[in-house]
This record gives sequence, structure tokens and C-alpha cells, in this order.
Amino acid sequence: MRVIGTAGHVDHGKSTLVLALTGIDPDRLAEEKAREMTIDLGFAWLTLPDGQAVGVVDVPGHIDFIKNMLAGIGGIDAALLVIAADEGVMPQTQEHLAILDLLEVPGGVVALTKIDMVQHDPEWLELVQVDVEDTLVGTGLEGSEIIPVSARTGQGLEALTEALVRVLADVPERRDVGRPRLAIDRVFTVSGFGTIVTGTLSDGILSVGQEVEIVPTGLTARVRGLQTHKQKIDQAVPGSRVAVNLTGVSKEQINRGDVVTMPGTVGPTILVDVHVRMVSDSPWPLEHNQLVNFFSGAAEVPARTRLLDSEAIQAGGTGWIQLRLSEPVALQRGDRFILRLPSPSRTLGGGVVVNPYPGRRWRRFRPEVVQMLQAYYSGDPVRIFQQELLRREPASLSQVANASNLNATEGLKALETLVEAGAVEILDADWQRQRDDDDDRTTVRPGLQHLVSSEGWQKIKARITNTLQKYHRQYPLRMAMPREELKSKVQSRRGHGWSLSLFNDIVARATAQNLIAETGSTVRLRDHQASLTPKQQTAVSQLLQSFERNPLSPPSVAESVAATGEDVFLWLVDSGQLIRVSGDVVFSAEGYGKMVEAILEHLQSEGSITVAQVRDLLGTSRKYALGLMEYLDSQRVTRRVGDTRVLR
Repeated sequence: MRVIGTAGHVDHGKSTLVLALTGIDPDRLAEEKAREMTIDLGFAWLTLPDGQAVGVVDVPGHIDFIKNMLAGIGGIDAALLVIAADEGVMPQTQEHLAILDLLEVPGGVVALTKIDMVQHDPEWLELVQVDVEDTLVGTGLEGSEIIPVSARTGQGLEALTEALVRVLADVPERRDVGRPRLAIDRVFTVSGFGTIVTGTLSDGILSVGQEVEIVPTGLTARVRGLQTHKQKIDQAVPGSRVAVNLTGVSKEQINRGDVVTMPGTVGPTILVDVHVRMVSDSPWPLEHNQLVNFFSGAAEVPARTRLLDSEAIQAGGTGWIQLRLSEPVALQRGDRFILRLPSPSRTLGGGVVVNPYPGRRWRRFRPEVVQMLQAYYSGDPVRIFQQELLRREPASLSQVANASNLNATEGLKALETLVEAGAVEILDADWQRQRDDDDDRTTVRPGLQHLVSSEGWQKIKARITNTLQKYHRQYPLRMAMPREELKSKVQSRRGHGWSLSLFNDIVARATAQNLIAETGSTVRLRDHQASLTPKQQTAVSQLLQSFERNPLSPPSVAESVAATGEDVFLWLVDSGQLIRVSGDVVFSAEGYGKMVEAILEHLQSEGSITVAQVRDLLGTSRKYALGLMEYLDSQRVTRRVGDTRVLR
């Protein structure tokens, strides 16, 4: 599905030509009929000689309505530049042509209208054609076909439609990245149906019954119906002119410039990084902190400029700027835009959005900022994917692909290239296992959740190492650090904390690389060993002798701590030399093992055991017997049934 848009000076016959081509009068307002001048956007459609259905956006040519022109011209596949043969190139011809060039409209055809007015002067017509050719030089329409036509007599209309077929054949298909966006250029109501919005669809498919979000307001609605060229459809494809019947929102809640999209896929922004190109004949430079009007899609908002690599951008020059928009707008990387002076009303330049969500104000004249923006501007999916991962890491494949404005296949291919180059680490434990099984193959697949750049992974490992080193220095006798404590200290401070699954994958990856060792709920550096001072060793030996002398009624936790100190006692527990079964009951490892063996023999022969029986069997007190059995319950060795225990 294709869309063409008219452009040209006022009263050069754009609407009349559209009527002659399509049979549809694009001027729908009573004021337009009365003044015989297009004021707002008009819409029509036709079928070209090759059978292709094409939508037509007709725009006003008067300078007072340039904002309406910009609201409709952004989503077209080709331009129909209309120039009256009796007047030739005029001021708005020049400005509309500059806008088409800045928006990088893929192609176009020039309709030289009203030739019936100059048929008596063929030399004039020839001069006008030469002037038009010269005017197109250096623009995106340079070399475009110039077709003389008369909407009144019909002369040249067939040749014009054939020229449109040829130019559209060279225009690439619209991308489908699975995230539909409809920039609303008109909103109205129809009795019995409710709210209707229209626009040109990009980036994905809309379907009847689909839930959608209106950005930037965040309102949600449902698609009740779809039409293209007044024909009901179940699905609308990228590149088509679409009328969407929405339920759940009113006409008053929607504005021109809002975007219909899938919930959660496109966010509003008030800071945006762009590459700008000034028009060659601008009498004013673009300066830092200048007030401008920003146009993109069907949206128009005032903005302030922040020049990142220069003090001013002269006519015909280019540069990097960050715009602070006065109101939030829904934008994506690659969107084209126009900048105009509020007063006097004049087009300054335009360009492309390279980073719609910078998240912060950049410092000026920083080479690293310009380098980052150049990577975005390159259009290279691999460089863009890498930059977005660096901004979000750790992040999932879908998060980075969405932020990069890549579809699933493009995102997967970019990731595979980066993995093969050693620039990205995939932390997903199941992917790591698969890679090991496949002899280190790096084939990736959709659904990967935990990606990090190689630089980011080195930083994570450094944070883990530094955190554990500090812990081991502070607690030299503790064998390891609790996992949850390590997670809270090393997780990223940007945005939300790490999920448990991400942390588990990070620990597994660091363990596989022999950086750390994990034991249950604790983690330590691989080479960490606890060591005792001679004085501490003496205290430990004396305490362990007490446990050997009384294995069934050993010293309590409080007595053990008093004998060795808390750190040494905890080291004895961590190292497995002592088994702490309750708040105040602890056994030596050897004594614990013998007691458990005796209890298990009893359970296997008798089937159950009570605390009193444990006390009598071991020849100890109820305190020790109860603490031991509750510990065995917690270790899932036994299970309590009433007053007895049975084996699990």
C-alpha cells in the first residue's frame, strides 16, 4: 500500500488535479469551498494503471497553513510537486521542495499544471520546464519526471499516472518491525460509530479488536473497525492510509499529532537527540538555546535547541543537537523532522531522530557524545544494537531490539554478529549449557533475557571481586558472603534492581569462569581461605576437645561464642566443623553424624520416633533432643506427625 502527497504553491491547482485524477474532491471544509483555497489536509485515492491502489494526501499551499501541510506530508512514499505553467516556481514551491528534501521523501513526480493557459506560448512553457529542472538540482527530486498536464482538459493525466507507477516502483517497501504506529492527522466522530482517527500506518499491522494505546496521553482503546479508501478491512498494513474506529476514548481526548500504537511499545519523550541539516538559503543560523517549532509525523510542538558540537549551524550546514520539547511527543529512531522559526515563519532545516530517549541532558562539545550519536546515525543495526545495549545493560534481546527499532530477525542477526565478535556476553544459563554442548557454537535464538556487553561484564566481575574482597577483609574467618547481600551490593544502581534469575545467571557465569565459588546460599572468591591466629587456634582446639568429651551434651552456642569469639565460632560453623541445629544448640560434626545415624537406624526399624525416645536413645537432655529433631525436620530428613517423627 502506497501514499503520495501533493506539494506546491497556493493556487497552482493541487486540489483540482487530485479531483481530476481520483474523482474525489479533497477540499471537505465549507470555508475551503467558499474561498476556493485548501486550508487543511484533504484525502483521496486512486488505482494506478498497474492496478496498485494509492492513497493521496492533499496539502494546503498557502504560507499561512504550512503547519497543516507538515502534518500530512511526513508519511508519504512519493511527492506530487505541483507547479502552475503560467506562474512557474514560486516562494512556496521552493519551501515545499526544501521540506520534501529535508524529509527525504523517497521519490516524486512534477506535475506542470494549467498548460491549457499557456498553449499559445510554447516558448514560455519550455522556459518554465527548464526553470523547474534547475530548481530541482541538488534536491531529492533532482531528475524527476516533469509531466505537463491540464486538469481542466484532461491532457497529460494518463502520462502522469504512468509516471507515478514508475516512481513508486523504485520506492522500498515499508518496514514492519511489529510495532504499529499511526500518526493521527485527523480526528472526528461519526454518529453510531463514535471516535474516528486517520493517518498513515507505519512499522506494523493494526487489526480489528486489537487493544491500542494513545501516546503521549497513555489512554487505552480498542480497534472497533478499520477502513482503507472507505473499504472495511480486518487488518491494515504498513504504508496504508487508515481510518480507525476507536472505542473507549472520546474525540475530545485525542489531538492531531498523537500516535496510535500497541500498549507499552512506544513511549513519549521531551528530550530527543537529532542530526540536523539547514536549508541552503536560510538567512539565519541555528543557534544554541534557540526557540524553534518542531514538526514530526503529524505533531507540532515548540522546542529549545542545545547545540552539541558547535556554537551555531549556518545555512547549508549540519550538526548534532538535543531538543527539549515543550510537550511530550511519541518518536522513534529514524523519524524525520522539520524545524521552523516561530516568527518570522520560515523553515530553518530538518533531519532525522537518532536517539528519541537520551534520558539526560548531554554536556556540549563532548567527543564521546558525538561518537555515540554517529553510531546511531550510521543506520548500522549492529552499531545501534550495541549502543542500546550499553545504555540498558543487562537487558533482554527484545528490550534492546525494540529500543533499536529493529524487528525480531534484525535484532537476532545483530546480536549474533556481536557475540561472534566477542563484544556481547549472553548470561542465560540454559544458553551457556547449549553452547557447551555444541562445542562453543555461538548460534543465538529468540527469547534471550540476559545480555551484557563485554565491557559491562568486566565491570560486573570487578564489582563482584571488589565486594567479596572487602567482605573477606572485614570478616576474615567467614567462609563466604550471603548471596542476597552480594546481590544488593553489586546490582546496577540505574533503574530497577536485578531480578533473581539474572543474578543467578551472573553467579553461574562467574563460577564457570573460576572467579567465585558458591555453596548453597553463600558466595566467596575462588581462592579465599580463612586462617586463624595462634591464639584463635588454641581457643578452637580447647573448644573442640570439650565437644569430644561431651558429644551428646556439648557446650551451648553462648558458651562456644564466649570461648572463641563470635567470628571464630561462625567460621567453625561455616567450615562444617560445628553443626548449629537451633538458637542455642550446636554439635560437633562427628557427634552430629553419629546421632543422626542412630536416629535413622531406629526409624528404619521402628517407623517412628518421639523426642523422648531420642533423648533416651542418645542419653542426652530434652533440649538437645528437641533441637536436633527440629533441625532434621528443617533439613527434610524427617517429618513431624503429631508427637512423632517419621522419615520423609
